[in-house]
Amino acid sequence: MSKILIIYTGGTIGMVESEDQQTLVPFDLKHILEKVPELHKLGAELDSVSFDQPIDSSDMMPAHWAHLAHQVEVNYDQYDGFVILHGSDTLAYTASALSFMFEGLRKPIILTGSQLPIGRIRTDARENLITAVDFAIQKIADEPVIQEVAVCFEDQLFRGNRTKKFSTEAFDAFISPNYPDLAAAGVNLNFDHQELYRSEKTAFRLTGGFDQRVAVLTFFPGITEQLVLSVLTNESLRGIVLMTFGAGNLPRHPWLLEAIKKAVARGLVVVNVTQCAKGNVEQGKYETSSGLAEGGVVSCGDMTLEASLTKLMFLLGQSEDADWVRDQMATNLKGELSIR
Repeated sequence: MSKILIIYTGGTIGMVESEDQQTLVPFDLKHILEKVPELHKLGAELDSVSFDQPIDSSDMMPAHWAHLAHQVEVNYDQYDGFVILHGSDTLAYTASALSFMFEGLRKPIILTGSQLPIGRIRTDARENLITAVDFAIQKIADEPVIQEVAVCFEDQLFRGNRTKKFSTEAFDAFISPNYPDLAAAGVNLNFDHQELYRSEKTAFRLTGGFDQRVAVLTFFPGITEQLVLSVLTNESLRGIVLMTFGAGNLPRHPWLLEAIKKAVARGLVVVNVTQCAKGNVEQGKYETSSGLAEGGVVSCGDMTLEASLTKLMFLLGQSEDADWVRDQMATNLKGELSIR
């Protein structure tokens, strides 16, 4: 019998109506089997822990990522897998961050949430939780099928660091725009075994530390020199994500490329992420991005913003060597980047 630890951080999935039915309050995870009795039929042994103070996912911080990772680390040998209940708004950031923290992961860490509270009649919380646990207990030859950080939502399983939330209303609120789904739940659980991640490392290890001295600079038509320079010349920053047009393009202002080059020369790690949900940054494909690579800007390829930002924070937390961070940003570490 598989043994799964359910970790509740907060968010809609764990909410029920208060006694006066005026507000939503977290329910006690000790009574989770009372709320979702169907979990009994999966034949798994389930335990649960919760944040002392469950939070809205909009309040999620790197310290919470570290706490979640620690919960997995201290319980790793006692459980066959982990299911994390998480608010949907920042779920993709947490899934991405966790994916970079573990080496030699051989068990599933599956995040799920919901669009409606578990106490509502039409809730998607119940089905998402059941399906996430079902994915987590699957084994072949006594080995977990999933051995990575993944996201389960509306009968789909995605690689965690490839996931984006794209809808505030639809039950299928998440997509994996640049990587195939890992699995789908229908009458059976159907896995795409060729796309599943397997670590090359043999020893399980947690690496912590995120440097929050980063910024995201989103370009738009009409962006001013004053705004751009206020970010690029900010000496408290160590890394900047440029959210660019199309395949990684920027306006052809002479001052812009010069400002970027100066920032890189000063030791800032500058990376290029497309604003498009689907597709790839290809610096030099168009004239409007031709000088970025020469200026030291790192292409994030087809990485999501969530993966790019958390990866940058993680790498900056591991080293003061900007060149090493740039090299690692361009390297596929945990299946987050397609190398062409």
